Amino acid sequence: MNNFIIVGGGIVGLATAYAIKKANPESSILILEKEKEVASHQTGRNSGVIHSGVYYEPGSKKAELCTRGSNRMMSFCREFGIEYDQCGKVIVATSKEELPYLDILAKRGTKNGLKVQKISKSELNELEPHVNGIAALHVPEAGIVNYKKVAEALVEELKQRGVEISLNQHVTSIKTVDNQCYVETKGASFECDYVINCAGLYSDTLASKAGVDIQHRIIPFRGEYYELTEERRHLVKNLIYPVPNPSFPFLGVHFTRMIDGSIHAGPNAVLSLKREGYSKFSFDASEAWKSLSYPGLWKLAGQHWQEGFRELYRSFSKAEFVKSLQKLIPEVRAEDLVPSPAGVRAQALNPDGTLVDDFLIKYHGRSIHVCNAPSPAATASLEIGDSIAEYVMDHKSSKVLTA
Repeated sequence: MNNFIIVGGGIVGLATAYAIKKANPESSILILEKEKEVASHQTGRNSGVIHSGVYYEPGSKKAELCTRGSNRMMSFCREFGIEYDQCGKVIVATSKEELPYLDILAKRGTKNGLKVQKISKSELNELEPHVNGIAALHVPEAGIVNYKKVAEALVEELKQRGVEISLNQHVTSIKTVDNQCYVETKGASFECDYVINCAGLYSDTLASKAGVDIQHRIIPFRGEYYELTEERRHLVKNLIYPVPNPSFPFLGVHFTRMIDGSIHAGPNAVLSLKREGYSKFSFDASEAWKSLSYPGLWKLAGQHWQEGFRELYRSFSKAEFVKSLQKLIPEVRAEDLVPSPAGVRAQALNPDGTLVDDFLIKYHGRSIHVCNAPSPAATASLEIGDSIAEYVMDHKSSKVLTA
């Protein structure tokens, strides 16, 4: 029998196993992953940004764990020989109306301990010669990495420490009886002292089956990307972001230099009718109904229907996508862009239509559930793992806590 079972072999699940094993080397840990390899979904389709923490409300878990997690992630990469680059980013204002929010981000970044600097148009063009902007925020702490490589390094380290990773194990239920946890898959049954749900897009489903009072629902948002052709990569030096719309819960399309030198442009944010739906036409009837029948989704749509329509239109219109990118780099043309693989963000949504804006971890007796871990969860993964490890090492109670 295992001391711990972790459901989900993405970067958060792997980092949690790593943290527990470091805190208690004698512990027995089993990771159950439903795919044939780890890091197949959000981790493997990540944009690769090591986020700085500039966007997040000071005092929030995102701000705290991301700012610490950024340094931890780069330290981990150095320790295990993983290529990364602390290249910095610019958040660009293209109109006077965006300047006040640029100031808000500057204050937020400073409160979060970052060395952010508001820069002029000329200073911006020294960093990014092809960008059109009237001012920008320079965030030198941001970086890039391949999170799949990070996951692979975690796997190797976990195996050396005796952690078992079992693939093709689709968990269907989690139960606790007499202080013992039982985890069922489609083909097997397992027992453990503690079970940790890091199932990402299916975290709410498993938490509900474990008896946790779940008010929110995971709504999958697909992010679609293009990639600049090789001969046009010179247009982007590092990371270029727009000033986000404060009334809309996504960052807007941006340019990301990947660690392999390629340049990705995007993403948009459209509702996916399948939780692991990476194509525009991906569809699962039961999963679509679970999203579309949720009142919170319709309240969100009512609040942001104009932005939502623009995102959907941009999904089917390359010309509209290009137009959005040209606000940042006017030289970008449709022929410069080729499609790149999409990702799906697991976003928790409340019944009132508000997004769960912070990381959400629920502790329910001997089961622990990572209920909301969208971006910047990959950046913060080692710190998220540490926070869970600290809890299980220090607590043996059955009370429900929210972190």
